[in-house]
Amino acid sequence: MESFLDDTFDVKAKHAPDETLQKWRKLCGVVKNPKRRFRFTANISKRSEAAAMRRTNQEKLRIAVLVSKAAFQFISSVSPSDYTVPSEVKAAGFDICADELGSIVEGHDVKKLRFHGGVSGIARKLCTSTNDGLPKDADALRRRQELFGINKFAESESRSFWVFVWEALHDMTLMILAVCAFVSLIVGIATEGWPKGAHDGLGIVASIMLVVFVTATSDYRQSLQFKDLDKEKKKISIQVTRNGFRQKMSIYDLLPGDIVHLAIGDQVPADGLFVSGFSVLIDESSLTGESEPVMVGSETPFLLSGTKVQDGSCKMLITTVGMRTQWGKLMATLSEGGDDETPLQVKLNGVATIIGKIGLFFAVITFAVLVQGLLVRKWKDGSHVDWNAEEAMEMLEYFAIAVTIVVVAVPEGLPLAVTLSLAFAMKKMMNDKALVRHLAACETMGSATTICSDKTGTLTTNHMTVVKSCICMSVHEVGNPSKFANLKSELHDSALKLLLQSIFNNTGGEVVMSKEGKREILGTPTEAAILEFGLSLGGEFQAEREAVKLVKLEPFNSTKKRMGAIVELPGEGGRMRAHSKGASEIVLASCEKVINAKGEIVALDDSSVKFLQATIDQFAGEALRTLCLAYKEVQGGFSPNDAIPESGYTCIGIVGIKDPVRPGVKESVAVCHAAGIAVRMVTGDNINTAKAIARECGILTSDGIAIEGPVFREKSQAELLELIPKIQVMARSSPLDKHTLVKHLRTTFDDVVAVTGDGTNDAPALHEADIGLAMGIAGTEVAKESADVIILDDNFSTIVTVAKWGRSVYINIQKFVQFQLTVNVVALVVNFSSACMTAMESIS
Repeated sequence: MESFLDDTFDVKAKHAPDETLQKWRKLCGVVKNPKRRFRFTANISKRSEAAAMRRTNQEKLRIAVLVSKAAFQFISSVSPSDYTVPSEVKAAGFDICADELGSIVEGHDVKKLRFHGGVSGIARKLCTSTNDGLPKDADALRRRQELFGINKFAESESRSFWVFVWEALHDMTLMILAVCAFVSLIVGIATEGWPKGAHDGLGIVASIMLVVFVTATSDYRQSLQFKDLDKEKKKISIQVTRNGFRQKMSIYDLLPGDIVHLAIGDQVPADGLFVSGFSVLIDESSLTGESEPVMVGSETPFLLSGTKVQDGSCKMLITTVGMRTQWGKLMATLSEGGDDETPLQVKLNGVATIIGKIGLFFAVITFAVLVQGLLVRKWKDGSHVDWNAEEAMEMLEYFAIAVTIVVVAVPEGLPLAVTLSLAFAMKKMMNDKALVRHLAACETMGSATTICSDKTGTLTTNHMTVVKSCICMSVHEVGNPSKFANLKSELHDSALKLLLQSIFNNTGGEVVMSKEGKREILGTPTEAAILEFGLSLGGEFQAEREAVKLVKLEPFNSTKKRMGAIVELPGEGGRMRAHSKGASEIVLASCEKVINAKGEIVALDDSSVKFLQATIDQFAGEALRTLCLAYKEVQGGFSPNDAIPESGYTCIGIVGIKDPVRPGVKESVAVCHAAGIAVRMVTGDNINTAKAIARECGILTSDGIAIEGPVFREKSQAELLELIPKIQVMARSSPLDKHTLVKHLRTTFDDVVAVTGDGTNDAPALHEADIGLAMGIAGTEVAKESADVIILDDNFSTIVTVAKWGRSVYINIQKFVQFQLTVNVVALVVNFSSACMTAMESIS
């Protein structure tokens, strides 16, 4: 049976084709209640309809965008359109209505945008500020919400308990038993009178009702649980400036006029307009189907809900929310397809179907044997022509026995037991800080043989501080006010000025004042650590920002492993300066000069390079993340469309950032090893830093290998086959390296691979892995969307807990299968044997 199930009911845990899902369902030819059995699985027909609707909507939007681009060339020759503000909008204090705002962004209508005064004009008409956002006035916010709507999408109505009762009644066996009960009541009352003759019939009715209500209650509670989990999946927060303060807010609380801050990996929460930013690339494939990213800027400022930020960062003005957006309209046309079936569900459905058919076969034989016994007896008595009510009741009892055999033989609970067990595990995992997005992940995680884990934030706390620095060729320990004071006193004024300018301008973070009046640092933990370092040296974020003009900013790129900025210096001539920050070896390799202890700029000779490389290795050996800061005077002017230079820099210094290992990680890694799960670290950090952390966590052992991404890339196929099983640490890895490693582990070595990730660059590996685990705190929306499980506390120990729950699902199902099949087989044999013996007695 096992080989038959493997061949016939082989469905992958992830990305199973619709044809395969449809095929195995057709094989379940005789089922007791297909509506109930397939309730919590994907609706293939609805999914196809939804895909067709999505394609239609994508085509419409693509045409609108193309038309608007073509029309842009003729804007100057077209007169502005007339627009009248509706009276209720005017009365509320606004000068533009929701429909007009929707048509501007959705249609990429540059003509209308110019007519309303551009982005600043739209902001004025929406009574908001591009710097301070919406004012904190509860009444004004309520009026705004009433006029422009809320940022929520229409959801399908919850089904009532009685719908589940009605579906439970559709069970074929229960229908047959209901007919038996009806006939039994009529014959019993006719022969024995009321109430004695109704006992058997009413007993069957009571049994039917008990089964129906127990089944309906179980399914109803199950549906509520899935609904709660769906709500958890949709919780998304984003950075918003409101009432002059930058704060985190749920996307469902956004209103037109809000100023939202977007960074790489964010999902655009509503339709809006670009206010300011750098190098913004938007992936609109979810809406238009186009794979090429779209550049968004002041000339083409349109941002659509549901799209993803692929590169850059910006501020956007929200114009349209909820069901008025193109994404909202698209969501309204789509039906929830449900989760794909898990492999265990499919196989147990197969078992239930096979045993059901066997039970049906035995039921037919049993009925035939019993009827034959009755007919033979009547033939011997010579009464085969005459039939009375008692004999009719006897025939009805035989039919009821046959139906009973079908009822006890079909293990209907098997596939549903998987659903119940998985749902129970999902609920428990939620309590243990793991949100399961796809049901199959619970099951698959129990079979995991390899975990490819990130370092930062997963194995470490992601709470970073600068503890060592090498500024102007001089190494210092920092970490308390006195040491910062010593460092500041030793630095030459010009060097300190360059360092602070680099820290506060070449950053994706920001220093703001909270509502309580406290200074707050926003940005990634790495950026926060560098900014805190600058502040401790006496720097002022706003003062440094206002002292120069930021011309271009390239956010950190996982491929280049560096970020850059171009600033225009004050004074005549408009001198430009480039700043670079990133992986120490890479930025140092682009440097030709260095600032010495006297604050002088000197050539970077061999001895200086050796000293700096030794410093990097020393910092990395102490498990510190190292970053190099450099600058370059840009000659001949610079245009924002030009690329930031990648060579000719002057090294300012190197900082060592400490990110402590999370408590309990070493124990969790030991538990994984004991359970037969190999743990590998894949990180973009320096190899010495990665090795130090890996040894501290117990990942890197004496027989393991630590390798760098560039070296891994150059290996031949034959070398990879020998190398991959031994790799325990991969440092300086690119997204492609991580994807290649995961693919080889899955396909070549038949491992069940779990992968952790938090960035946009991790999405391919998360998608490729058997189980993708995204970080809930540091993770981007792109990473979360590609993942199967979201680790809400970003902790490696939680990943181990997920694996434990996955294994418990298998153990629970195994016990239930043993119990269920034992009951079914015994009941089938007992019923069939007793029926045959009864028939033999009748004949004899």
